[in-house]
Amino acid sequence: QVQLEESGGGWVQPGGSLRLSCAASGNIFSLNAMGWFRQVPGKERDLVAVITSGGITSYGKSVEGRFTISRDNAKNTVYLQMNSLKPEDTAVYYCAARRVRCSATPERYDYWGQGTQVTVSS
Repeated sequence: QVQLEESGGGWVQPGGSLRLSCAASGNIFSLNAMGWFRQVPGKERDLVAVITSGGITSYGKSVEGRFTISRDNAKNTVYLQMNSLKPEDTAVYYCAARRVRCSATPERYDYWGQGTQVTVSS
């Protein structure tokens, strides 16, 4: 099993920044794709950004140019730097992982964190 522990959520004003972290532990051998999805009540879970162990990234269209995903393989940790935050970025952000290639489809991920709330408001 793989455990994912998120940190870094909170409240920020529009235009501000936050950085999320997700640390993986357990049976992390050959863990490839790691990333972030987000969800608001009543809506589906959507791709934010994912990254492979080799550093290949993919972003959701609504966050391109504002968010940056990165990964420290030595620490088994993935980061999400969120800049120029907007109220519509308010959601619960979930860390996800799978052993094969990245996918924009949340149902293809095997491991999930508990989620961390990000609230953007004035």
